[in-house]
Amino acid sequence: MNYIFITYPKCSTCQKAKKFLDENKIKYTEKHIVTETPTYEELKVIVEASGLPVSKFFNTSGMLYRNMNLKEELKSCSDDEKIRVLASNGMLIKRPLLIKKNKVIVGFKKEEWEELI
Repeated sequence: MNYIFITYPKCSTCQKAKKFLDENKIKYTEKHIVTETPTYEELKVIVEASGLPVSKFFNTSGMLYRNMNLKEELKSCSDDEKIRVLASNGMLIKRPLLIKKNKVIVGFKKEEWEELI
């Protein structure tokens, strides 16, 4: 089974992650985080498989996150509501995401990716 690589091509971290996958001859299906934004249902599965809190999936350094004042807004939201917010715009999702079955890595840390592959 291939990995699913959810990326934003202009993101330098995503570019490093893609280079890592290519150099290690890892087969993956690439999905553009904006044009193929994961749905609420997909994100729910991804978050559950990761074992991480939903908050780890937010691109907290992004302009959209800041402009929407989500740091404050999300404090009173349920996990379900947070996932719905994530599904509303791919730019809110921390990237890249690397997914294989029940394993999910958020962001690119070479050591974590080496462990997964």
